[in-house]
Parts: sequence; structure tokens; C-alpha cells
Amino acid sequence: MSPLAQIESLLFVSGDEGITVADLAAATGLMRPAILASLEKLAQKYAADTDCALELMVNDTTYRLVTKADVAPVIKHYFENPLSTSLSPASLEVLAIIAYRQPITRIEVDEIRGVQSASTVQKLVLRRLIEDAGRLDEPGRPKLYRTSDYFLDYFGLQQLADLPPLPAAATPSESATDTDGGDLFLQAFNQQLNQSGDES
Repeated sequence: MSPLAQIESLLFVSGDEGITVADLAAATGLMRPAILASLEKLAQKYAADTDCALELMVNDTTYRLVTKADVAPVIKHYFENPLSTSLSPASLEVLAIIAYRQPITRIEVDEIRGVQSASTVQKLVLRRLIEDAGRLDEPGRPKLYRTSDYFLDYFGLQQLADLPPLPAAATPSESATDTDGGDLFLQAFNQQLNQSGDES
């Protein structure tokens, strides 16, 4: 795999958190000048290709892939379209984890689920079900997420306390290392959804 492909793949999986030049170097073994040259090449490639919806954004030393402003209307339409109002199982699982563990970082969600969640988190942000809750005071200052007021309205909840308690096995210390941790959160979340459906 070429250095350019390695860097592009890492940009993709890092999602909205982005990735620093130092992290790119650690993951690929490439030297900083080579990484910066590849990033510049990628930026030029995206800018020159009118059929590509991506562009490279940099904030200080953190790089991330974003969509071009030109495609904003179609993305907005997608998330406002009634046909896309239903949530996928992955979205429900991520939403359940955030609801019970908020504020929480996307990396912590990944650890509980055992899979990468960047794109799902971004979709939930765009649908206004979760929101930015500041940044964690640790290296990299990752974003924290929490559920929004719209989340409560969407699921017919008065307050977060209306969610049923988690099983004893889903304590914070255990759920972060249990590969089935996401399922525990989702089971409790589905219990609330079913109760809400019966009441309506």
C-alpha cells in the first residue's frame, strides 16, 4: 500500500476527531516531511477533482476529511428526508451508549462497542440527537458527546432518569472492556423504547 493510501485510510477512520501528523507518523512509520507532502498531495487531488465530494481540512496540526460546501444541500436533504428518519441498529446502539454514559468520547464508545463509530456519531450529531459537550482534559483533547433536548422529544422522554437502570454487569468499569457492552446498553434502551411504544 502506498504512503498516500495509508494516510488517506487513517484520515477516513479517524472521522470527525481527525488525526495529527504525530499520530500519522506513529501509525505509518513515515517521516514528518513525507507525511506533510502526502497531505498536500491529497488536498490538491480533492480540490482538482470536481467529482470528489471530499476536501482536507487542517486545524493546527490535526487533519480531517470533510465534505465540500457544494454538497451541503444534498446532505441536509438526506437528514431531513422522512425516509431517513428511522435509526439503524448501529445508530441505536451508539445512541444508547451515549445516553447512559454521557458525557463520553467517541473513542470510549468504540471501546464499548468493539468497532469504529466515527461515522455513526457524526450522523447522530447531524440529526441533532447528540451534541458537543466540550473536550476531555487529556492529550488530544477529544470531544465529549451527550444527548440533546431533541433526543428526549424524539423518544418521548421527560428526562434521562426515565431510562431504565442498566443490568448490574454494565457498570462503567466492566462495560468498557466487555465486548458485549454495547448490547447491554442497547437492551436497556430498547426496553424504554418498547415501554414508550406501549404507552402511545
